Amino acid sequence: MAQGDTITSGNFTFTDTSIEGVKIVDVNAYGDSRGYFMETYKQSDFVAGGIGCVFVQDNQSSSVRGVLRGLHFQIEHPQSKLVRVVSGKVFDVAVDLRKDSATYGKWEGVVLSAENRRQFFIPRGFAHGFLVLSDSAEFCYKCDDVYHPGDEGGLMWNDPTIGIEWPALEGDDHFDESQLVLSDKDRRHPPLSALQNSK
Repeated sequence: MAQGDTITSGNFTFTDTSIEGVKIVDVNAYGDSRGYFMETYKQSDFVAGGIGCVFVQDNQSSSVRGVLRGLHFQIEHPQSKLVRVVSGKVFDVAVDLRKDSATYGKWEGVVLSAENRRQFFIPRGFAHGFLVLSDSAEFCYKCDDVYHPGDEGGLMWNDPTIGIEWPALEGDDHFDESQLVLSDKDRRHPPLSALQNSK
């Protein structure tokens, strides 16, 4: 499949992005005056949509406006991730770190929100991060390998050779780096060139 190609299976539509293996997943929701119901994952439909990994761990985080988490990956135990937002809005990013990939060092980003109910699938071999655009956000993700302490890797969030186009926070008309909230660890991640020179 090429960029923009879609497969629909059950209540899910899987759309290919500019990077092989990275997919946007749109979900049908059924609502009435009481609220709504939707499936968030069904293995058989995801396999039909080209996502065949077995998820073994679910995580959830809460973050306030301007928090940027990332860009993270595991070194020896890479993880595929299926991510979504259950409240608020984030800009979610994947950077291709597969050294044999034609899109090595390229990024793909998508807005995920409680309103659009969109999900983002990131295969193994990518750095991942997100920026909270709303006042707060609850972020959920499924992983196909467990978290391994001590196996963490990171990539500089603003590496100019990658050139991620981070959007403005809600209510602002331009991106303002001074509004970002990063951990000390995330401020110290190396650029892509440092990873290129590693094994």
